Amino acid sequence: MQQRTRKTVNGALQKRIEELIASQGGGHNEDLVADMIATSLKLLKDVQHRGDVRIIQTALRELRYAFKLFEPYSAVRKVAIFGSARTRPQKQEYKQAVEFARQMVEAGFMVITGAGPGIMQAGHEGAGPERSFGANIRLPWEQSANPVISQDKKLITFKYFFTRKLTFIRQSDALALFPGGFGTLDEGFEALTLMQTGKSQLMPLVLIDRPGGTYWKTWDRHVREHLLRNELISPEDLNLYQITDDTAQAVKWITRFYRNYHSFRYVKDLLVLRLQHAPSVGALRSLNEDFADIVQGKPFQVIPATPEEIADGDVPELPRLAFGFNRKNYGRLRELIDRINTL
Repeated sequence: MQQRTRKTVNGALQKRIEELIASQGGGHNEDLVADMIATSLKLLKDVQHRGDVRIIQTALRELRYAFKLFEPYSAVRKVAIFGSARTRPQKQEYKQAVEFARQMVEAGFMVITGAGPGIMQAGHEGAGPERSFGANIRLPWEQSANPVISQDKKLITFKYFFTRKLTFIRQSDALALFPGGFGTLDEGFEALTLMQTGKSQLMPLVLIDRPGGTYWKTWDRHVREHLLRNELISPEDLNLYQITDDTAQAVKWITRFYRNYHSFRYVKDLLVLRLQHAPSVGALRSLNEDFADIVQGKPFQVIPATPEEIADGDVPELPRLAFGFNRKNYGRLRELIDRINTL
């Protein structure tokens, strides 16, 4: 067990937890599992209200099962589709969602969406059940899964919205929003907040309207007139989303995002961007000049995989672009990724 786990419990308890894990045959991330066991035992003294403990218990169960279900597909990129459950099949938005999902599957992606009717069912129809995940939610009234995904093993039913939303963000490589109600807007704003604050990976977020529609244009005008004009967000935050009424354009934006860029992670004081192709000496010089405003510490440099990444098996074969990021201007970081994809 790692030292961090040992600091949280006394030696006798630590030994018994290790014996318990060994009795189950051991497995992945034993130090973290040991820490969770120790934390759970603290609930015996720290939390009295049964309902509070039930929340922790249910959340842990839901997340464990969801991560287990997605694990075999971890190497496949996925797009999450959000939109109204009330959109009827004859509506243009429904037909667009079917076509968008179909095109994303052709581009090599899988689709994650809710398991209800409307845009969710449209996404499943376009992708087909074999390339779909369904994330259902139990509601006070019955929320049965749509017929496309209802019998598929990749259907998950959540009790809590927060575990469901965490699963969407954690497992997605892109987000597509069609017109919808409170839930759709909630998903969109949460995704923007997480990317703006660096609490999730940056990913394409496309807002798809019906041809000639004004749903997302009106939303965008509100963001610009009330949030941006009143300095409640920064101008570069507008880079975190894109609006179109053309599903082919939405697919192009998403696939282009991963043309060269792969992913990023922090390693100590460096932000390490994993790429398909390293930038040339001239391109590196240009990046250091044009994005100096977000550098805090070491400038842009091409590096091999760090020891931490190698230990985690974190795509060590890919070249790296690393620099000291100020951990603040994520809209500008999105601009940087767009630039990298043009190299």
